[in-house]
Amino acid sequence: MYKIFVTRKIDETGLNLLKQKYSIVFNNSYLSPSKQDLIKGVKGVDAILCTLSEKIDSDIMDEAGNNLKVISTYSTGYEHVDIEEASRRGIYVTNTGNILAEATADLTFALILAVGRRIVEGHKYVVANKWKSGWMPNLFVGKNIFNSTLGILGLGNIGFAVARRAKAFKMKVIYNNRHRLNTKVEKKLGVKFVDKVKLFQNSDFLSIHVNLQKENYHLVSMDELKMMKKTAFLINTSRGSVIDEKSLTIALDKNWISGAGLDVFETEPIKKNNPLLNKNNVIILPHIGSASKETRAKMSQVAGLNIINILEGKRPLYLVNKQLLRSISKKKSSQRFGDLL
Repeated sequence: MYKIFVTRKIDETGLNLLKQKYSIVFNNSYLSPSKQDLIKGVKGVDAILCTLSEKIDSDIMDEAGNNLKVISTYSTGYEHVDIEEASRRGIYVTNTGNILAEATADLTFALILAVGRRIVEGHKYVVANKWKSGWMPNLFVGKNIFNSTLGILGLGNIGFAVARRAKAFKMKVIYNNRHRLNTKVEKKLGVKFVDKVKLFQNSDFLSIHVNLQKENYHLVSMDELKMMKKTAFLINTSRGSVIDEKSLTIALDKNWISGAGLDVFETEPIKKNNPLLNKNNVIILPHIGSASKETRAKMSQVAGLNIINILEGKRPLYLVNKQLLRSISKKKSSQRFGDLL
């Protein structure tokens, strides 16, 4: 019987699928295991189901041994897995694809609304019993979202979903991407391609949706922040290291921009001495972009099915190292994405 190591507690949907077929070694905690516990857990397993908090490198693969066939990550991002090393060993790496796009787009738009209309500031003001004079003409005056300009840096699945939501607010949507969409898609979505400089210069709300690849490390730094409008807001629900937090702190201190809505950070959890914590014009969330019950259940199901498919010689739903496809049977996946939940 195949042996699977699950690195931490996740939604049961996918785990129940695995339990029906295989022996499960389970870290019964919502917290990410230490490297020592990770090494202990992976010994002799055929598959690892991990999250983005666990670094799966050559050391971990060595400890797992020659039986390791698949690393299934409970996330869209896969920078925590050494893809090159896994591919060299013939180990399949799978992810959850675009499953979390809609939930993350929801949260992105929530941050846009919250920073633009100063929702969190208003809530704190009322709860602190500071609201003494009823309606006031100058109380928490914010910025219109309706008919403003939304800039999207990285128009992938999540950026695409954010752009669709922006249409309801009649926002002008501009974007910059590694590859430009064809004009028919741009017209249908209602977006306009601009270069990076114009994106930063013209956005009222600039939302980041890029992967954390080497070229995207500190993609938004001092030069980019200086380009932005003083009335603009920066939104990040991608990866923390895409933004240079020191530069962002300076930009906020010097009023180069009006504020920020952040769900991700260079160090997670955020350090208690991070100056971003002390700014009223910054909304800080604990990396909850995909945190809806429906989405987390789908992610779990896909992560489980990816393992089942590989172990049964079928195509996984989402394969990261696609160069290994030739060694997989042409059998269909055990369940189509459209059938999930």
